[in-house]
Amino acid sequence: MNESPTTIRQEVPFFRPSITQDEIDEVVACLQSGWLTTGPRVKQFEADLAAAVGAKYAVAVNSCTAALHLAVEALGLMPGDAVLVPTMTFAATAEVVRYLGALPLLVDCDPATFNLDLNDAARKIEDLRAGRTPLDRNAKVVGIMPVHVGGLMMDMTAVQAFAAERGLWIVEDAAHALPAAYRADADAPWRQCGENTAAVTCFSFYANKTITTGEGGMAVTDDQVLADRMRQMSLHGLSHDAWKRFAGGRVWDYQIVAPGFKYNLTDIAAALGIHQLRRAESLRAERQRIAEEYRRLLAGVEQLELPPMQVNRVHAWHLFPIRLRLEKLDIDRNAFIDALRERGVGCSVHWRPLHLHPYYRETFGWKPEHLPVASAEWTRTISLPLFPGMRAEERRHVVRSVRELCAARAKA
Repeated sequence: MNESPTTIRQEVPFFRPSITQDEIDEVVACLQSGWLTTGPRVKQFEADLAAAVGAKYAVAVNSCTAALHLAVEALGLMPGDAVLVPTMTFAATAEVVRYLGALPLLVDCDPATFNLDLNDAARKIEDLRAGRTPLDRNAKVVGIMPVHVGGLMMDMTAVQAFAAERGLWIVEDAAHALPAAYRADADAPWRQCGENTAAVTCFSFYANKTITTGEGGMAVTDDQVLADRMRQMSLHGLSHDAWKRFAGGRVWDYQIVAPGFKYNLTDIAAALGIHQLRRAESLRAERQRIAEEYRRLLAGVEQLELPPMQVNRVHAWHLFPIRLRLEKLDIDRNAFIDALRERGVGCSVHWRPLHLHPYYRETFGWKPEHLPVASAEWTRTISLPLFPGMRAEERRHVVRSVRELCAARAKA
């Protein structure tokens, strides 16, 4: 007997962290050590991550947002400056620009990948100077902040060429992209995300990211001046690492040299991160196997477009975003999500573009027509559950639910 799409219910979360006994033992050892805040485990995590991505310096902080904020501050972002920011991103990418009184110059997305469209970035600079954007036409464009949506890297060689031609710095929002890599073409060498791909590359270790510390982030760079400034500003602008004051020896005094922030990572969090990082590639490979299974089992469903796989990318597969062909369905994206959730399938949307949020719409006057691709595409996207340790029956339930909903709600 054929079952209706609402008959079967099985709970499949959007994500479930993959924690092993090694992480648990390290956290327990940290607790037993009596050293809970920034200390030796943070230093080890920083060194390990810098080595893993091929960077010279790493600064551990309590979120990727903090890393982004420290990066733009260290680069000297000033009030009234403008920064190219993709509209298809999470709040953090643009809000750190606003923290310093600067202006996010929003850029549309590439329709295939959702990553920042460099052609539109060039147009937005021209439009700014011609007074065709909502921002002050006299604002100086000083930087660009690419985002690797879902873990699929942009061509950072192209971004670097774009930035160099216009005298811009690059801060890379790599919240989804550890581990990930790219090459410009089949003859070019592979480059890890963070391997001198930007002035500063910022990673996230939030609970649902490819590796996790619960909450946490890291800024990596090859520039010692930037690293020193970010480290100093991450802990109240003190003259040296405050944790050294308690490590014994003669270091105890400090001076406040700048009005910094409270952004340091704890050793408890780093205890998780040390072992998560050692598993990073195996976790990424498992995500990729699930993504490939989804692609195989959902291929041929005419109501769907599946996320791209590119030969010159090592994809982190933080997300698996499908796109509905709404012209082939009798329901919209929101109703489709509701139907999946009725069957117990956790899902999400990445993201409502920034220009469609009240703050950017009302403060700056951004309109859907300024960024037409993102305005259209976000209305048909759904991110399906994808995480290491996802059980076979959970994967089958997700696929079955999507296929049955497409069949049941297909237009005649």
